Amino acid sequence: MARQSSIVRLPIDIKAYIEAMLATGAQTLDELIRDLQERFPAEAQAGTLPSRSAIHRYGSKLDRRLSAIKASTEAALLIRQHAGDSQDARSEALTALVQTELFEAILNLQEAQEEDVDAGDRVAMLSAAAKNIATLTRSSVNLKQFQAKVEEDTRRKVLEEQRVLQEANLQEAAKAQGMDEAQVDFWRRKVLGIG
Repeated sequence: MARQSSIVRLPIDIKAYIEAMLATGAQTLDELIRDLQERFPAEAQAGTLPSRSAIHRYGSKLDRRLSAIKASTEAALLIRQHAGDSQDARSEALTALVQTELFEAILNLQEAQEEDVDAGDRVAMLSAAAKNIATLTRSSVNLKQFQAKVEEDTRRKVLEEQRVLQEANLQEAAKAQGMDEAQVDFWRRKVLGIG
């Protein structure tokens, strides 16, 4: 398997600083290299700071991950804002986040060079991913069925409440107008569509 990125092997404070600078995008790669050399002179002198190309590769992967996380987070927030709690919006948002992570893992596997990953390991990883995708798909289908049932139950409840309200209003109007039962029945069936 290939070696880890030189950035992954850095001390946590240097790695965190590089990630923060890459995430903000406030500096060019050359500016970041100079900044790192000034901020961490001992590592620069020892030659342990990452190269420009290592930072670029790491930054590209970090950008892709941050974009995926941002998209998932925005989707989860929209779901939570627009769906009632009875529809289990948090589970839907969580499923979306897990799907993003699984997608990211598959992208990483595809990006790995042939010599980076043993064929047996690649098959095992793809097998595990396929199993997780199947589980996630079942979960998503079950969640959609639950949400559809909640929506249908809510719709029926609202319609029943409207029917009861219409019937009460009809009875009140019939009493005020002096209508007999045949007239009330006509209005109930022909005008209101009840019964």
